[in-house]
Amino acid sequence: MQAWFDSLLALLALPQYGLSTLFFVAFVSATLIPLGSEPALFGLLQLSPDMFWPAIFVATAGNTLGGAVDWWMGYGAHEIADKYSHSKHHMRVLTWLEKLGPKACLLAWLPLVGDPLCAVAGWLKLSFWPCVLYMAIGKFARYLTMTVALLYIWPS
Repeated sequence: MQAWFDSLLALLALPQYGLSTLFFVAFVSATLIPLGSEPALFGLLQLSPDMFWPAIFVATAGNTLGGAVDWWMGYGAHEIADKYSHSKHHMRVLTWLEKLGPKACLLAWLPLVGDPLCAVAGWLKLSFWPCVLYMAIGKFARYLTMTVALLYIWPS
């Protein structure tokens, strides 16, 4: 199994698969699997600095699509979660999210809480497309800011 995984990683590391690998890593990192996509983005840009904007947009698209999957998982989990009671703290957070509405998805870029936030937005049945739009804006801003900062700190 390890040999297969190593060969898959070697294949995905080839230059012709750079953007597709970045999309895949950004997508997976936006789901509830803890994986950072910024190192993949930074590594690709260190190898191909001319790919700055395409890489930013591909990472944003993959991460936003992963956030949309989180939204749908939350939407599907709504019926299951309704069977259980909630603590006062939990209810306060839910009330805050309902008050903000889809704009809360601007915070989808935050580490640790951003991905579950997308799932909670689906669970609350907030409007899908506005949520995806706000996710995309937040995630684009994160990728742009992080990449520019990393390239400033470690220039080619």
